[in-house]
Amino acid sequence: MSHKSRVLVVEDERTIAEAVAARLQAEGFEVEQAHDGLVALDRAAAWEPEVVVLDVMLPGLDGHEVCRRLQADRPVPVLMLTARDDEIDLLVGLGVGADDYMTKPFSMRELVARVRALLRRVERARSMTGTAPDLRVNGLRIDGPSRRVWSDADEVHLTPTEFDLLSCLAARPGTVLTRESLLAQVWGWADASGTRTVDSHVKSLRRKIGADRVRTVHGVGYALETGYAAERRP
Repeated sequence: MSHKSRVLVVEDERTIAEAVAARLQAEGFEVEQAHDGLVALDRAAAWEPEVVVLDVMLPGLDGHEVCRRLQADRPVPVLMLTARDDEIDLLVGLGVGADDYMTKPFSMRELVARVRALLRRVERARSMTGTAPDLRVNGLRIDGPSRRVWSDADEVHLTPTEFDLLSCLAARPGTVLTRESLLAQVWGWADASGTRTVDSHVKSLRRKIGADRVRTVHGVGYALETGYAAERRP
């Protein structure tokens, strides 16, 4: 029997939770539901889902606190659902470890595509363990095997998505990468429907490594400023 990926749906509006769970099950996923934050944490600890679909507005603990505790206990890809297209909320979500977000109302087809993309990223990261290079660019040291980053002498704590985004930019320092290219390489998306996701993650990354290190080319994409020639260590 082929392995069914486990998805935990955390949503207090039961009609939405049921609809999301039914669609994911129809697409071949094994799905469980939780309707408040504390139950979600207990279920995640016991069941160890491979992806969590997490609403921000929950009774008890909100989605941001649930995400923070999930990532501290056992890092897991999180797709966050928000009722508001509020940039501050989105940046908070990304800062506590969410990998992606969708604004309600959303397309079930797109939700399924994003869950699949998160699973592909996990597989890709697992296959690359130990093979990623150690990069030094513009005062940053990016240690691929340990997935750790230093800015000058200080360690910078990045979410998994932020690390992958920075690594992608650092592999071609000074080169402008389009949003579509970043979506394909970092998120594994085949279409350009999530370019705002890239923008939001870049903003979150800039807050941690310094805004001047990532250059925006309006209408095109982003480049990691070199500062000086990049070094690649074996």
